Amino acid sequence: MRTKLRRHVCVLLPNKQHLDCALRVRARGQEVLGTVLQQLGVSDLQVFGLAVLRDNEYLFLDLDQKLSKYFGKRWNTGSLMVPFIIFLRVQYYVESGHLIMSSKVQQLYYTELRQKVLRSQSRQQEALFFQLAASALQAEVGDLEQRDEEDKRKRQAYFLPEDYFPAWLIKRRGRDYLLQNGPALHGELRGMPHSQAILQFIREASRLEDGAVTLYRMRQEKKELKSAILLGVAVKGVHIYQEVEGKLCVLYDLSWTDIDRLTFQGSRFEITAVGSLCLPKMVYYTHSAFHSKHVLRHLSDSHRFHINTREAARYIQQLEDMQASQLHKEAYICDTTLLRQRLSCSNFTSSMSDCSVEAAWSKEEEDKEDEDSISEPETDEVFVDDPAEVPWLAELLHGVSVDGPALFSSSYWAAVTMEMKQVLLTRAEEGVSVD
Repeated sequence: MRTKLRRHVCVLLPNKQHLDCALRVRARGQEVLGTVLQQLGVSDLQVFGLAVLRDNEYLFLDLDQKLSKYFGKRWNTGSLMVPFIIFLRVQYYVESGHLIMSSKVQQLYYTELRQKVLRSQSRQQEALFFQLAASALQAEVGDLEQRDEEDKRKRQAYFLPEDYFPAWLIKRRGRDYLLQNGPALHGELRGMPHSQAILQFIREASRLEDGAVTLYRMRQEKKELKSAILLGVAVKGVHIYQEVEGKLCVLYDLSWTDIDRLTFQGSRFEITAVGSLCLPKMVYYTHSAFHSKHVLRHLSDSHRFHINTREAARYIQQLEDMQASQLHKEAYICDTTLLRQRLSCSNFTSSMSDCSVEAAWSKEEEDKEDEDSISEPETDEVFVDDPAEVPWLAELLHGVSVDGPALFSSSYWAAVTMEMKQVLLTRAEEGVSVD
């Protein structure tokens, strides 16, 4: 009897491994998350979320919802022997891998990003793919062996182009060209440790137009058969692409501050830009109201993640800029001292309430009466406003969560930033550069 009350869930990881767990019939997403954390041996997935595949599209779970909501009748009639598939996928992309504190989570992030690079259609950024391939080779192969000129041809064949370059680039340049020129860039990274190569790959991949972005297919007209529009949830905002003959063309590149409102009613999804941009309302259609609701939730959570991490990201950018400056030691120490003074005068926790934008949910009442839930399509919207112009929103920014508890609290990122500060202070006092 107890076996009949359990369900077998298989969680697929980006590295093609899987985690198995047996859950009760009434289990919610939080129980899957707890099992994944335990089996991976980490305390937080940080940038990852759990997703299901619906209509050939990944939708991130609302962890407070029962799993039966995502698997329907099949969940209630399932058995312990037939697994239900859930995917561990990147939900929040970052520009710097330093924001991912766990090395295990960082490795999984790198692995998924590697696969996205191979599927990328950013054909105008060809040079960047060679840099990405070099970083990946350094991370996975290590230093390129120095050999005599007569062994050069053997050296060129130490990797498969298909593992490091998109198919369209292999077709455009040819395998021989990639095998000949790839090692030269790889060789320039000699001496770079594995961890640093991964961080460099993450930083470079964020520059791809369709790299650090989650894509959702949409239609321009409700009755269209083909979804030619792709909405991309990126680090700093939303990208709108149109697919033309297999190529992605950017229609709109909107930062979070460019967006005034996101709304859906049923499968109809609307994006309203701020008035100063003079852009028309963008209206698209998703697969269903279920898709619209989850896309909207992902957008709202991504915006909140951006707000919560931008101060930590700013400090990391300062460190990386200092590393790239390659000044002599005395000047390097001087710059570190100035940064130390700035850090000592800053207050990260208070700055979190001084946000220029924030996402707020304004959900209409639903299912008041049974007949309403049947006749009225589901409606929801997100506002992205200036707190100074909306008094009640400004109050929410001072420590009150707009949509339940934040996935990444301000205190968490305050701790991250304080750790960075401590490293800077210690190394500045020791008179060494920040490594």
